[in-house]
Amino acid sequence: MDLFNNLGIGFDAALSLNNLTFCFIGVLVGTAIGILPGLGPLATIAMLLPLTYSLEPVTGLIMIAGIYYGAQYGGSTTAILVNLPGESSAIVSCLDGHQMARKGRAGAALAIAAIGSFFAGTIATLLIAGFSPILAEVAFLFGPVEYFAMMVLGLTAATLLAHGSFIKGVAMVLTGLILGLVGADVNSGTYRFTFGSFSLTEGIEFVAVAMGLFAFTDIVTNIRNDTAREVTSPTLGNLWMSRKEAKQAAFPVLRGTMVGSVLGLLPGGGAMISSFASYAMEKRLSRHPEEFGHGAVAGLAGPEAANNAGAQTSFIPMLTLGIPSNGVMALMIGALMVHNIAPGPFVMVSNPDIFWGLIASMWIGNAILVVLNLPLIPLWVRLIRVNYWILFPIILTVCCVGLYSIGNRVLPIYFAAGFTLLGCLLWRMRAEAAPLLLGFILGPLMEEHFRRALLLSNGDVAIFYQSPLSVVMLSAAAIICVIVLLPQIRRGRNAAFAEET
Repeated sequence: MDLFNNLGIGFDAALSLNNLTFCFIGVLVGTAIGILPGLGPLATIAMLLPLTYSLEPVTGLIMIAGIYYGAQYGGSTTAILVNLPGESSAIVSCLDGHQMARKGRAGAALAIAAIGSFFAGTIATLLIAGFSPILAEVAFLFGPVEYFAMMVLGLTAATLLAHGSFIKGVAMVLTGLILGLVGADVNSGTYRFTFGSFSLTEGIEFVAVAMGLFAFTDIVTNIRNDTAREVTSPTLGNLWMSRKEAKQAAFPVLRGTMVGSVLGLLPGGGAMISSFASYAMEKRLSRHPEEFGHGAVAGLAGPEAANNAGAQTSFIPMLTLGIPSNGVMALMIGALMVHNIAPGPFVMVSNPDIFWGLIASMWIGNAILVVLNLPLIPLWVRLIRVNYWILFPIILTVCCVGLYSIGNRVLPIYFAAGFTLLGCLLWRMRAEAAPLLLGFILGPLMEEHFRRALLLSNGDVAIFYQSPLSVVMLSAAAIICVIVLLPQIRRGRNAAFAEET
C-alpha cells in the first residue's frame, strides 16, 4: 500500500506543468544528442549543469534523467540509418539494424528499437519503484564506518570497469580524491592545496571539472572526425514492423530487459555492457546464428531493450545508496549536492517528492519518447546531416555562458579550459576520465565519514573491522583488486573493452 502512496506522490510531482515541460525538454535534447555522433549524454549533461542552479532539485534531476535515457533512444537512430552509433551503447545496433535498413526495412528497425526500448524502460522503472524501498531499509544500518566502506567498494568497482588499464583507473580515482580536497577543511576550516589563492578557498567548481573533462574534451576530439554521412531515409508510411518481425522481436526484448535490469546495477557500465551481453546471448540462443550481422531482428531487439533497461536500473545504486554506477550518475549526485541535498538512502525519507517524482517521470519520459521518435524521423535525418563544424561554436558559446552564470565570474571558464587540456591528455593516454570525476565527488564525503568514524573510536582504525557490513564491503573491494590483477582476468577485461571500441 505504501508503494502506491509513494507513486501517487511521485506522479503528483512529475505531472506538474513545470516538471512535465522539463521532462519533455530533457528527452528531446537527449534524443537529439544521441543522434548526433560525437556528442554523448555525459558531455551534454555537463554542459547543462549550470541550468540546474536555477531549477528546483526535482525539476533539474528529471531533465538530466530524460537526457540520459533519451540518448539511448537517439543513439539507435544513427546506428540504424547511418551505421554510426550516436551513443556508445548503440554500437551493437549497427550490426543488424543498419543491415535491415539496407534491405528496405529501416522503418521496421526503428519501430522495433522504439517499442523494445519503451517496454524495457517501463519494466526497469517498475523495478526501481519496487526494490528501492527494500534497499533503502538497509540504510538505517549505515553509520560513518559503513558509508566509508561502501564508497571504497564503489570506487574500486568503478575502477575495475573503467576503460584502460587498472593502474590508470586507480590513478584517476586518486587524482580525483586529491582534487576534491582542495579548499577549506570540513572540521578545522584550514585551507588545503590553495597555494595562497583566495579563488581556491571554496574548492574547485564541480561544473567546471565536468564540463572541461567531458563537454569541451569531446568537442576537441571530435572536430577532426567530421565526415559526410550517407543516410538511409525511411518513409513515414513504412514506420512499423510486420507480424513476423514482431514475433521475432518479442522474446529477445524480454530477455534483453532482464539482462539490462541486472547488469545496470553494476558500477562502470550499465547500458553499454548490457547491450553487448544481450547480443551475445541472443546469438547463442538463436537457431540461425548465421543471420546475425545480416539483419537479424533478434540482434537489434535484444540489445536495444537491454541498453535502456541498463540505463534506468543504474539509477538504483545512485538513488538508494548514493553510489554512482557511471559518469552520468556521478553528475546526478553532483546536481543533488548543488542543492545541498546529501546523496544516499535518506533522500527517500527526507525528500520523497524528489525520489518518487524522478521515478514517475521516467515512465512519462519513456512514453514521450515513443511519441517523439517515430513521427520526427524526417527531422532527425536532417539533424544527422548537419556538419559538426557548424555545431561546435554554438556549443562552446552556450557552455561558456553557463559557466559564467554560476557566480558571474570568469574563473570557472579558466578552470574548464585547464581541465579540457587534462581531458585531452587523458584521451591521448587512453585513460578514462569518469573515475576521476567519481573520486572528485566522493572524496570529500569519504573524508567526512572517515574522520567521523575515527572521532567515534578515539582514533582507533579497528572500528572499520568491528562492523560486519564494513568488513564485507572492504573485503569485497580487496577481492576485486586481487582478481583484476590475475593474468587471465586482465586479458579478458582488455579483450572485452577492445570489442567495444
